[in-house]
Amino acid sequence: MSRRAKNAERRTFLSDFREFFFRGLAILLPTVLTLWLLVQAYLFVDAQVAEPINRGIRAGVIQVMPRVLDEEHMPDWFRVPDARVEARYAEQIEQGDIEPPEGDDAIAAVKLQMREDLRAEQFRRQWEEHWYLRVIGLLVAITLIYFAGMLLSGFIGRRIFARLERLLTSIPGFKQVYPHVKQVVDLILGDKPMAFRQVVLVQYPREGIWTVGLVTSSSMKMVRHLAEGEVVSIFVPSTPTPFTGFTINVAKRDVVELPISVDEAIRFFITGGVLIPEEQANEPMSEFQKKAAAAMARAEKDGEGTEQAPDAGEGQAGGKGSPTGDGEG
Repeated sequence: MSRRAKNAERRTFLSDFREFFFRGLAILLPTVLTLWLLVQAYLFVDAQVAEPINRGIRAGVIQVMPRVLDEEHMPDWFRVPDARVEARYAEQIEQGDIEPPEGDDAIAAVKLQMREDLRAEQFRRQWEEHWYLRVIGLLVAITLIYFAGMLLSGFIGRRIFARLERLLTSIPGFKQVYPHVKQVVDLILGDKPMAFRQVVLVQYPREGIWTVGLVTSSSMKMVRHLAEGEVVSIFVPSTPTPFTGFTINVAKRDVVELPISVDEAIRFFITGGVLIPEEQANEPMSEFQKKAAAAMARAEKDGEGTEQAPDAGEGQAGGKGSPTGDGEG
């Protein structure tokens, strides 16, 4: 019985379950994680950006609408009947939430505030029942950012923002953080971001160890002067977070260009070298390739033997027919 057949007999349900479970996990996990990250990003933007804007819009509508429309022309969801105000007033008095006000003016002021609170609650429920209203905050944020970009991209806008930036960077605590955040944002979203030029190989941290890096610039003048030649700055990302890493300066003559794209290099960093570009992958040899390689090795070995045999024969012939007469002696 062959070894493969014996291994097939020894397979158990637990081994099959483990194999197929992890195979399914490897197939489904990237999709599930991607969807989870997208949902979490949406929830964060909705809670931290859209909802505060929506609250401001609702508060503005509640303040403006009574001044623009009469009570008769207001929508039903905006009206608050007097019966609801009286019921809320009696409920809070009974529960002890408020002290009974003294005087008609004080009672009217309390009931007016209760009407505003009930209107805000009613308006919020109406807002949350319609999903498309929740998107308004996000659309308003996008619109405001767009117009801010238009204003600040002009000559006057840049001058005003530069003065405001100088004022902000003079504030203690703020000036220690803002410049670094600005550099990162300019790197990612700026008009002239620091693009990775190419993927290279360098021998780092010592000769014989090849490290993959990304060329960022032609380094600084002082470095080029000390190296007495052209130098490049290389960013070496860390695994599995390629957004962090370190920068080294290497003489250009010691840099080997790697023929892969930056995206392929990023995937290589994130996966710790598991995902290798197809054109750079070392595919396992097939049985035919192994036999061909063995045949070539044997042919090379036989060729070396045939080259050595005539040399030996020539030596023997020279010994027998030596004109020096050593053989005769």
